[in-house]
Amino acid sequence: MLIPHLGGGGAEQVMALLAEGLSRDKYEIHLALITQITQGTECLSAGVTIHALGARRVRSATFRLLSLVHRLKPDLMLSCMAHLNFLVLLLRPCFSPRTRIFVRQNGTVSAAFASDPHRRFTRLLYRILYRRADRVVCQTPAMAKDLRDEIGVPEKQLAVLANPVNVENLRAMSQSSSQSGIASETDSRGPRLLAVGRLSHEKGFDVLLRALVPVRETLPTIQLLIAGSGPEELALKVLCSKLGLGSAVFFLGHVDHPCTWFSDTTLFVLPSRHDAMPNALLEAAACGLPIVATPASQGLVDLLQDQPGVWLADEVSASALSVALLHALSQLSPAQRFPHPFIEQFKLPRAIDAYEDLIDAALRERPL
Repeated sequence: MLIPHLGGGGAEQVMALLAEGLSRDKYEIHLALITQITQGTECLSAGVTIHALGARRVRSATFRLLSLVHRLKPDLMLSCMAHLNFLVLLLRPCFSPRTRIFVRQNGTVSAAFASDPHRRFTRLLYRILYRRADRVVCQTPAMAKDLRDEIGVPEKQLAVLANPVNVENLRAMSQSSSQSGIASETDSRGPRLLAVGRLSHEKGFDVLLRALVPVRETLPTIQLLIAGSGPEELALKVLCSKLGLGSAVFFLGHVDHPCTWFSDTTLFVLPSRHDAMPNALLEAAACGLPIVATPASQGLVDLLQDQPGVWLADEVSASALSVALLHALSQLSPAQRFPHPFIEQFKLPRAIDAYEDLIDAALRERPL
């Protein structure tokens, strides 16, 4: 299993859960961390062999990766994140013909192309390299269709697998934790919103801040907590000040376990411009939080449409998001929670079984 590093976002969490959850009776699990040394791997058990390659960048890891693969001679490699997928597939002719290659796609390629100044070159890389994979693992049927339509990945190479979510562990952590001391005015506070994610353009936190302005006119004691770090942090704090939201918004920085904030949260908000299937939303759903979300991808809309306890904005805009927030808050009771039956497909045992079925089927096939 290959990933740039641990301790980041949803893709890293998925790979860690897979490394922990895949059967030790069937597989010998090795996890290669391309740009990381051993720090931060305490979350993994002794049953996972860690190879911290310590490269400065993914693209400079070529010889270290080749050396590792030639030493281990793996039956199957699972790579995660597009730039690492490109490297693995570029190097495939150097691997044993019997080694199967799975690449996991984290986002909708059409949305990525729309904001990529080098989209022609990126599209060409996808078209040439992704055809070398034995399987391209997608998180939703909509993502698989997008890959097929945009870059021509053959149907037989596409697989749709749900992200594994450790529902029981999340619920236990959420119920045993409270972060109610964040604000001095907690005794008189109103609804508390929580948003989680990397502070980058596609995650839409600026959209959320603008949406909060009209919501605050109706609910002046509302609070918004933003958990995450990223390149837009300073710009978001400046925007927050310009909008007069300084006393209502709290930037928590990177939070290892956002579920520790769930017990004090009224509503989880996903304001993304585009997002395939964010783990933060799945974790919030696993713990029963009410959800307000933008229609950030067709996969998300398919999952959340008409679900009890979920309010979807009509479009990705501050005005539409504010309407959805006000609608949700007008209907919710204090501390109300929902069962969210759609989370069943993401539960850890079911998701791990699906990955194992795909792995076993690929290992029985002839190499491409």
